[in-house]
Amino acid sequence: MGVKLEGITILALDVPRLTSFYRDVLGFKVLVEEDHYTEFENNGVRLAIFEAPLMADNTNGHHSFVEERRGQAFELNFECDSPEEVYIMYDDFVSKGATGITAPKVMSWGHTTGFFADPEGNIHSLFAVNPITPENA
Repeated sequence: MGVKLEGITILALDVPRLTSFYRDVLGFKVLVEEDHYTEFENNGVRLAIFEAPLMADNTNGHHSFVEERRGQAFELNFECDSPEEVYIMYDDFVSKGATGITAPKVMSWGHTTGFFADPEGNIHSLFAVNPITPENA
């Protein structure tokens, strides 16, 4: 017996603002949209946004849901089909309101990767696996 990752819930202070970003900038289709909760269509793992202070109600008032967040708590990684697509998508996301953190570049681990932030400061990556060539084989 084991467990299966079914979903990722982003805890947000401003659910409508973050919903707009994930819908309008990243292109996720909304399945459920409420004042305090949004769920997106996604193959594989469910992606949702939930109002952080309300999670305190579900966890006997756990302090971590009402305290001010400091630092990076999680990162979503979005895989592109090619390194060229990473550059295109990064520019598209930034032009639509994502905050550019690190422009795409070839990384030592064999990916082309760029980093951007959503409106609540969560930093995410766009990447593609670089094709194997005689130079990097």
